[in-house]
Amino acid sequence: MISARVSVSLLFNFFINFEMFQKKINTTYIIPYPRPAIVTQPVDIHYNFCKLKPLSPEETLEEQLLLESFAWPETPSLPSPLFMNSSSDPAHSTFTILPRKREGQWQIGDKLEALIKIYDFMGRPKKYGADVLLARLHNPTLGAGVAGQVVDHLNGSYSAVFSLLWEGSAQVEVTLVHPSEAVTELRRVNIEEPDRIYFKSQFRSSLLTRTTTCNVCLRPTQPVCNYTDLRTGEPWFCYKPENMSCDTRISNYNGGYKESLTTMEKLFQSGVNMKVSIPASGPANVTVFPKQKGQLEVNSSSVESEPSGYYYQGVWRALDGTTVHQFNTSSAITRCLKGKLVHMYGDSTMRQWFEYLNAALPDLKEFNLHSHKSVGPLMALDYANNIFVMFRAHGPPLRTFSVPSMELHYIANELDNVLGGTNTVVVFGIWAHFDTFPVGFYIRRLMSIRSAVVRLLSRAPGTVVVIRTGNPKPYTSLGAFVHSDWYTFQRLKALKAIFKGLNVHLVDAWEMVLAHHLPHSMHPQPPIIKNMINVFLSYICPPKGGFTSWADFLILGLKAFSG
Repeated sequence: MISARVSVSLLFNFFINFEMFQKKINTTYIIPYPRPAIVTQPVDIHYNFCKLKPLSPEETLEEQLLLESFAWPETPSLPSPLFMNSSSDPAHSTFTILPRKREGQWQIGDKLEALIKIYDFMGRPKKYGADVLLARLHNPTLGAGVAGQVVDHLNGSYSAVFSLLWEGSAQVEVTLVHPSEAVTELRRVNIEEPDRIYFKSQFRSSLLTRTTTCNVCLRPTQPVCNYTDLRTGEPWFCYKPENMSCDTRISNYNGGYKESLTTMEKLFQSGVNMKVSIPASGPANVTVFPKQKGQLEVNSSSVESEPSGYYYQGVWRALDGTTVHQFNTSSAITRCLKGKLVHMYGDSTMRQWFEYLNAALPDLKEFNLHSHKSVGPLMALDYANNIFVMFRAHGPPLRTFSVPSMELHYIANELDNVLGGTNTVVVFGIWAHFDTFPVGFYIRRLMSIRSAVVRLLSRAPGTVVVIRTGNPKPYTSLGAFVHSDWYTFQRLKALKAIFKGLNVHLVDAWEMVLAHHLPHSMHPQPPIIKNMINVFLSYICPPKGGFTSWADFLILGLKAFSG
């Protein structure tokens, strides 16, 4: 790592030299201009204490259609005190693998369906749906796994549908993430307590220092400073410090968490009714045979879409037509990134990719900008191979240690500062810090980013744009109100819909974590990250024809042989 005391003149000289080294620099660095802060009195606040960015009529219609497209079924109201006996119990619930619809053996290409029946703690069948379920098909010995698609029949039963993609044993696994009753509480909390995660800013003027609470959702109890971004319209507010100007704000940090649990703790018990496996009522596995010529595949009437990919021998294979290559050596990664500018934006799950590349490439040296590691900007260079990699965190909300407020940049603004081109790669992942806010807030942020992506691709169509989605993760009872997979899944649906049809690539972290045998984690373990990076690099360096390895040749040959 390069360590140096960076002066203004040194940084200026560095960027001048880097422009010459890059031959044709395709990034425009714009010095952030001061943004005037506006004081708003409480009497003028009319937004039910969450002031979201205004939408155009077209955007309003799009948002409405989006919300309808991934609307969760209605959930039951909760009595007080809560009676657990009538709520979903994974121990009493079961799943059953349904027989093959056509005679014969299960074969590669078939759709396998499992019927899930949910019962309450008294062993009675549930009469309504809305439970949160995850399903996967796997074979630990083969290092194989694929995410299942769950269909809610709204009567207490569900179908989990799996694509059969490998030969040999395939075992079904179904997990109750949350009972439907818990979804009622998760919904309530996001409506009534969207400020349960709060933030702080420090203000300083001469010898006077004060700290106030900040958020996009501020209850109108006192005057606020309006820090809405002038370019994107993204809102952000802080309570005005007494006898101080709004322009004296110097830092931002995570203030804390207001506990939301009251009498509903029982709905969020690890090992009881939260992230617990549902047992099979019979065999949990099937044997899959090679596809036979002339034998029709078994499809499902429940789902039409396919999984984004699957694991085999620990390696992710995409099902969207992308050939995922294995970049197993630093030289292979370097060859792919040679001459590239790689811009990474987002949360810590995106920073994890920056750290992976920094560790994997011995010639990629991090330049010490003396910035906060969690926020950046972070920058790494390989002069010999003309590689530039940088990371910067997204703008608020961002749960982090104290950082200068001037270092909080919105992704849309950053994209507008990128010239783009065939040697430019932009990748972003923005999801983990938005779960506690109304989903409309997240939709608006994605719309801003989408507009910037459209502008980038219009001026530089050769730019590679990649998006990392959110993924399942573990959490405690309290953590469910911050990190619930139910929140993340809704935002995943919104992200995929908003960027559908654009010339962008998705790294489906949701399915890549769900299908893998390793435990769920906010920051997936190295084997999963390696597969994500392989997908990412495969978008940057697609094959130019022919076989890039014997593995590709053998895979194609096996497919041809199996019919």
